[in-house]
Amino acid sequence: MDFQTVDWAASLLAILPEILLTILAVVVLALDAIWPESRRRKLGVITALALFGIALIMLIFSAPPEGELADQLLLGGMIRYDILTQIFRTMVLIASALTCLISVDFARLGRRGEYYALIIIATIGASLMSASADLIMAFVALETTSISLYMLAGFLRGDERSAESGLKYFLFGAFASAIMLYGLSLLYGFTGQTNIYLLAEGLTSGRIGDLPVLVAMIMIAVGFGFKVSVVPFHFWTPDVYEGAPTPITAYISVASKAASFALLMRFFMAVFPSYDAVWVQMLAVSSALTMTLGNVLALAQKNIKRMLAYSSIAQAGYALMGVVAISAQNGAGMAAVTFYMFMYTLTNLGAFGVVVLTSRATGSEAIADMAGLSRRSPALALAMTVPLLSLGGIPPAAGFFGKFFLFNAAVDANFVWLALVGVINAIVALYYYLMVVKVMYVDRSADEEKPIAISASYRWALALSAFGILFLGVIASPVYNWALEAGRGLLF
Repeated sequence: MDFQTVDWAASLLAILPEILLTILAVVVLALDAIWPESRRRKLGVITALALFGIALIMLIFSAPPEGELADQLLLGGMIRYDILTQIFRTMVLIASALTCLISVDFARLGRRGEYYALIIIATIGASLMSASADLIMAFVALETTSISLYMLAGFLRGDERSAESGLKYFLFGAFASAIMLYGLSLLYGFTGQTNIYLLAEGLTSGRIGDLPVLVAMIMIAVGFGFKVSVVPFHFWTPDVYEGAPTPITAYISVASKAASFALLMRFFMAVFPSYDAVWVQMLAVSSALTMTLGNVLALAQKNIKRMLAYSSIAQAGYALMGVVAISAQNGAGMAAVTFYMFMYTLTNLGAFGVVVLTSRATGSEAIADMAGLSRRSPALALAMTVPLLSLGGIPPAAGFFGKFFLFNAAVDANFVWLALVGVINAIVALYYYLMVVKVMYVDRSADEEKPIAISASYRWALALSAFGILFLGVIASPVYNWALEAGRGLLF
């Protein structure tokens, strides 16, 4: 495969979002330095609008090239710009914009230009992760996102919980990254190649035994497992989610996970097609364990952020079902993961957005302290109910179709047992999601007469999240077909 011919116009269009994001980060830092404290509240709104604008510009003016694989590999084969890249970039940009909106009135975050700059930098890394076609680009993008998230998790240095969260996330993340990097270096040592679409040929040449390749595969799987919070690499998730400031928890739970799933699917399909019998079974077992452990442990949680953390672990287990279903080679598995992550991004951001407001009003993150929310703020209770119903897979929320597509893809790939485990877990998960709804609408509180103020930025963020969840639930076909086209395009 020849990467020497460089089409600079196509290459610039392929990285147009990253170029615009870099300019935005510089502008935000400049405004932070110039503006007085009284005007800095606008930084979050400006950043959110710019992120939405970049997503729109990418969708309108930066269409992926059609044709063979060689036409989509740009910048010397460092990135692949295809429909899958476009979808996951859109996801990440929307997630970042909504995070900025729910950060505007958050104490000690909303008026900090460096905070928004870190979100933009993490978005650049996540965007490049979804497009990576080279070992070097993949690892640099991964670490760009990870280091930014470590800093964001520990952003509130005077808060013991935030500092502890950032330190734990950094230590566990650095350890997982080191293992992953060693696995990537083994692949380069075996083949002398860094482009992921050239590695498979070297690994199947007969010069390398199966055992060294499997060792490298497991090391790389460890790195991905940490990033997407699958068992047994999930242990950092509850503590980091609980300790980090809530808007940052929302961002960590969706942006990094979405980009990591995009890279995970692309990487294993391109590098290990001859070993799919091994990694598919490995991921199938991990999927079953992850969704089961996440849901069982979520049942016992009293803190809403810890409950959503274990829910996030379970959601990663569901998404892994789609990765397992890639073995069917019909694009349905990839399409199911893509649709599910789109739904999950909107759902989690909506849920955590409500948690920001309720915890600020009550001074507590306990589920019991959400009692009477439907009487204090009916709109806020509804904004929380929609994401919870989506996570539980109840129509007309998008989570119903998300789980349906995943279960259907698993059955088509002859993993009926895994689909059955998923259905059982979905039923179990309904209990703790509906328990929160019951607390909001049935339980009584002494503060029921005290309304909760909702600023314009929160209203927009929660309204957009709820609308997106319902839109994907009512009109799922266009987005799923878009994802299916991306999945089929990745198979050649």
